[in-house]
Amino acid sequence: MDWNHLLSRQVAQLPRSGIREFFDLVTGSRDIISLGVGEPDFVTPWNVREAAIFSLEKGHTTYTSNYGLESLRRAIADYVQDFFHVDYDPTCEILPTVGVSQAIDLALRCLLNPGDEVLYHEPAYVSYAPTVQLAFGKAIPVETSIDDLFFLSPGKLEAAITPQTKVLMLNFPTNPTGSIAPPETLRRIAEICVAHDLFVLTDEIYSELRYDGQEHLSIAALPGMKERTLLLHGFSKAFAMTGLRLGYACGPSELIDMMVKIHSYTMICPTITSQEAGIEALKNGKDAMLEMRDSYHLRRDYIVKRFNEIGMDCHLPGGAFYTFPSVKRFGLSSRDFSLALLKEQKVAAVPGTAFGACGEGYLRCCYATSFSLLEQACDKMARFCDDLLKK
Repeated sequence: MDWNHLLSRQVAQLPRSGIREFFDLVTGSRDIISLGVGEPDFVTPWNVREAAIFSLEKGHTTYTSNYGLESLRRAIADYVQDFFHVDYDPTCEILPTVGVSQAIDLALRCLLNPGDEVLYHEPAYVSYAPTVQLAFGKAIPVETSIDDLFFLSPGKLEAAITPQTKVLMLNFPTNPTGSIAPPETLRRIAEICVAHDLFVLTDEIYSELRYDGQEHLSIAALPGMKERTLLLHGFSKAFAMTGLRLGYACGPSELIDMMVKIHSYTMICPTITSQEAGIEALKNGKDAMLEMRDSYHLRRDYIVKRFNEIGMDCHLPGGAFYTFPSVKRFGLSSRDFSLALLKEQKVAAVPGTAFGACGEGYLRCCYATSFSLLEQACDKMARFCDDLLKK
C-alpha cells in the first residue's frame, strides 16, 4: 500500500499538536501533577447535568434542525445581548456548533479561497494555524511579547497586512498568556480592520473568566464591526461543559447561511442533549460560573506570586486560567525545561513553543486544578529551579 500516494498532502504536512505531543510523554505515568490541559477541574454544575438527564428521560434523542434548537438560539441571543451588548437575530445570525473549534473550521472554509491570508496573534491556541491550512489559506502570525504584555500591537498588525490578507483571528482573553486587549488597543484594531476591509473571527471562549473587575468588551460591539465580525463563544470554559461539546457562532446571516451548508453535510447538529443542557446553563448558570471564576482568581494570584518568588518571571494575566512564566534565566529551552521538570519533579507544563516560535523561553501553566495540587506543584518547581541555579 503506497500511503504517500493515498494520503492527503494537505493533512500530511500539518505538524502534530505541540500540546498533545508533549502529553503523550505523560500518558501512563503515575503521580504526575498536571498544569497542562486547559480544562476546568470543576464538575459541570448540577442543574446543567440535570437538564441533560431530563432531556434523555423525556426521550429527546433525535436530530435537531441544522440551525439547532430555536429555544437555544433565542437563549444565546439573550445572553449575548446582555453580556456582549451585541444584538443578533436568532433566526438567521446564530449557529450552535460542536464546540468553538467546529465554528472556526466552518467559518474559515466559507471565507477562504486558496492563497488568502489569515493574520493571528502569537503565542496562540494550537489549532488556529492548522485550521487555516486545512481551509487552503495561509496562516500569518503577528508576534506579541512581554513588552506589550502579550497584547496585539496595532502597529505590528497593520505592518503585516498585504493585498492577500482577508481575515484577522483574535482571542481575548488569550490562550496561552491570559492577556486581554485594553479597550483603546481593541478600538485601534477595529479601525485598522475597517480601513483594510478585513473580516474578524473573534474567539471569546474565556470572556467570563477575567479578574480585573472590568466589563468584557468584544470587538463585535465596536462601531462598524458587527457586519465584519463572527463572534465565537461556547460553554466549555465558563460553565465547565467541555465534554458536552457545545459552542456557537454569531454573525452576518450571509456567512451563517454558508456555514450551515457545510454543517448540514458534516456534523448536522450538536447533540440535542447538549443543546438542552446549554439552555439551562445560559438561563440559570450564572451563580455557578461566578463561583468558579472567583476560585480561579484566587489560584491565579497564588501561582503568579509563587512563580515570581521562584524566579520564573510572570506577568499577571487578566483572564482565562493560564499563566505564561519565563524560564529564560535557567539556561534551558522551553522544551528541555519542561522535559526535565517532568522527569525530575513529576510536574507537567507545556513548552511555550507549542503556541508558536515566539513562545520560546516560556511555559504555559494551567491553574484550573485544585489549590493543594498547585501548592505541591509550586514547591516542586521551586526545588527544580534552585537546583538549576546551583549547577
